[in-house]
Amino acid sequence: MKGLLRTRLHLGRQTIAWPDGPARFPERFRARPALHPERCGDGCDRCEAVCPTEAITGAASKTLALDTGACTFCGLCEDACPGQAIAFTRDYRLAARSRQELVVRGDVPQRVAALDAKMKRLFGRSLKLRQVSAGGCNGCEAELNAAGNIQFDLSRFGIQFVASPRHADGLVVTGPVTENMREALKATWEATPAPKLLIAVGACACSGGPLAGSPVCADGLEGVLPGVPVDLWIPGCPPHPVTLLDGLLRLLGRIEGDALRLEGTGIVEPRGDRR
Repeated sequence: MKGLLRTRLHLGRQTIAWPDGPARFPERFRARPALHPERCGDGCDRCEAVCPTEAITGAASKTLALDTGACTFCGLCEDACPGQAIAFTRDYRLAARSRQELVVRGDVPQRVAALDAKMKRLFGRSLKLRQVSAGGCNGCEAELNAAGNIQFDLSRFGIQFVASPRHADGLVVTGPVTENMREALKATWEATPAPKLLIAVGACACSGGPLAGSPVCADGLEGVLPGVPVDLWIPGCPPHPVTLLDGLLRLLGRIEGDALRLEGTGIVEPRGDRR
């Protein structure tokens, strides 16, 4: 026991300081793409040709767009572009309120609009979520698990995952929604008491990802639950835990403004209000 206590004291605080301080990312971390269509060569579409999910359009006509909902952040397009028209930044703010907002044009950071006042009062301080893996590869599921570990500590914000949809305020869906999981997802949604939220996490849930067009999968969550809008889209393959946290906290109105804080880069923007 004494040895364990000494080890813990030696390790010190492990939870990241974000959002009040900088977030830590590995060197290979890729996040929000910055597009510069004016750098595209005439007729050049190399970035489109190498994209494994066809997330890039308009390169040859210099109307470059990149769908982060379909992007796997592999970096092949960045390597293939001779004019550096595509560059992946370390800006972890990727989440959006609508599917259309995931399509990037230019170099503009993404902002998540908060829920309306009534929903913020209901969920802003305590949010219980049920996760449904609708055919995912377990990459996004692993990052959701990581969001609750000592490094990121999701629960410090009052957000927790629960075992039953009957105890949940909403669903977090990963995977492209396979035919075998379609009815299970519908039943889980129906078992969740209203009012409730629907959140898509990962490229597969956003667009079908690498599995888009498969005859045994939907192309993501949109339209699977008829008449039910998705409240939050969090792209990535898989998304980093800080990207997950940033999207959820902005949705709840707990973070406002340009809260970009990156360790070791010298980038520290005003964080706005955090409640």
